[in-house]
Amino acid sequence: MSINLQKGQKVDLTKGSGGLSSLIVGLGWDPVQQKSTGGGGGGGFLGKILGGGGGSAEVDCDASILMLNTDSKLTRKEDLIYYGNLKSSCDSVQHTGDNLTGEGEGDDEQVIIELSRIPANIHKLVFVVNIYDCQRRKQDFGLIQNAFIRVVNKSNNQELIKFNLSDDYAGLTTLITGEIYRHNNEWKFNAIGQGTNDISLSEVAKKYQ
Repeated sequence: MSINLQKGQKVDLTKGSGGLSSLIVGLGWDPVQQKSTGGGGGGGFLGKILGGGGGSAEVDCDASILMLNTDSKLTRKEDLIYYGNLKSSCDSVQHTGDNLTGEGEGDDEQVIIELSRIPANIHKLVFVVNIYDCQRRKQDFGLIQNAFIRVVNKSNNQELIKFNLSDDYAGLTTLITGEIYRHNNEWKFNAIGQGTNDISLSEVAKKYQ
């Protein structure tokens, strides 16, 4: 049975699960409906999309995963998983890539996590979404609604938890959606839902170095 989380809530993923080790982390969203005439531009939460009514500028949303050590630090560039590095060197984290259309229901982007393959020195996976070239294009997360992050048991496709990012993120350009972290040899999920004004992935990464 899936658990709907509130911002700041933490929940066990592996305790009492009987050996849960393979997860799918899915993210999705809906574009804010524009009142302008013409065809609406639907799009993927983490793909290349059109932000709404006719003539809207393209919005390029990208997902990234930061693999942090025991001190919550990003120590190697190989531990930053994004569109330019879709798989970790240990094969524990794999981003399935940009969704170019975002058509259909359900997840717009997915990340596959093999918990048993995560190196012992990695204690936290942070899921970040940012808008590419947001400063020049003057774009922010006020262009989206109904954003969510969810965790699925890969072995049976059962949804374990879902966190709807219901805050008003207008004016913000990066979302720290949630994190999976170790605690007493178990894995937990933390529903963060924090927006920031970081204008690039490199700015986000520097905060963890």
